[in-house]
Amino acid sequence: MSTTHASHTVHLNLSLESAWRFLSDLSLAPYYVPGLTGCWFHPGPQRGCGASRRVQRRYGQWLDETVIDWQEGKGFVLHLHKAGRGAPFPFSEARFSYALEAYGSGSRMTLCLDYRLRGGRLVERLLASTFERTVQQIGECLTVYYETGETQNRDFLD
Repeated sequence: MSTTHASHTVHLNLSLESAWRFLSDLSLAPYYVPGLTGCWFHPGPQRGCGASRRVQRRYGQWLDETVIDWQEGKGFVLHLHKAGRGAPFPFSEARFSYALEAYGSGSRMTLCLDYRLRGGRLVERLLASTFERTVQQIGECLTVYYETGETQNRDFLD
């Protein structure tokens, strides 16, 4: 997939093992992804390749995310789609990855959105900064949640 990508790296004051315990629990996304209001698993595995969830967004919108690559203790890649209809608008293709590694006395995580947009390269250039900010915001909220247990997502009330 020849794509554009938006990425952000965060440093966590958590051991690699502790950070992986949070990251590998796919049900926790609403605690650190702004705008999510819920998360439900599709039938099948809830971790590893093939695990699939539906995340509920504000205003009744939803998105399916299916794990297409899982590296135990290191990260995974999610394919973003709307059931069998392909990527959600405005994407023609979209994947989100989390890569975790030990770093000093803590850990470091790189979040990356790889995508192609409907409308081609011009539209991608116009929206690139929006996606960069979104990925950065997810990383910052993830850091606070992992380190304190407090969600920064005002849209999610558990």
